[in-house]
Amino acid sequence: MSQLALPLAWPADPSDDAFLVGPSNERAVRVLERWASWPVRTGLLVGPRRSGRSLLARLFARNSGGVVIDGAQRQPETALFHAWNRAEAANRPLLLVVEELPPAWGIELPDLRSRVAASPVAEIGPPDDALVRALLERELARRGLDARPDLLEWIAARIERSHAAVLGAVDALDARAMERRRGLSIPFARDTLTEAGLLGQPTPEDR
Repeated sequence: MSQLALPLAWPADPSDDAFLVGPSNERAVRVLERWASWPVRTGLLVGPRRSGRSLLARLFARNSGGVVIDGAQRQPETALFHAWNRAEAANRPLLLVVEELPPAWGIELPDLRSRVAASPVAEIGPPDDALVRALLERELARRGLDARPDLLEWIAARIERSHAAVLGAVDALDARAMERRRGLSIPFARDTLTEAGLLGQPTPEDR
């Protein structure tokens, strides 16, 4: 089983969620921890939807004293170009949080494109099995839903390996549990997640 570090050992306000660290995001965390050794003052944080990238960026800002531009792909390119230059001139770290890296992020301004190419990248990958289970357990507990280990294993083995699918499954279970005023069980999860279209291919024991 993959090892999981919980939570990220950076200064955090008690109101923050813990950032769960596993093999799929550990390298991104380490890149951000070592911001002082970046070859330039601007770094990129890229990750899938609902992967915790905004939380990780807030922790980075608190730890480094730097600036974060979340959703950088939606900002004017000239503004990003000047922000990159300001960070370099002030020797103050800047983190651009993006959904995709070039060339998928189609940067038209040549000067910005060259600067982004020189920036270190912290990339959050799809969650591994251990992180899927940990996310399910944490998010269900946050909703006040009690999930036994066998139920967590059952769900984790059948949903898509993505942060969005994990949180979508929790949302669906929470909504149905409130509607039906019922606790969680494997049959309840099967019906709920099937109706929500969140179950993948059946496993051998399901057949």
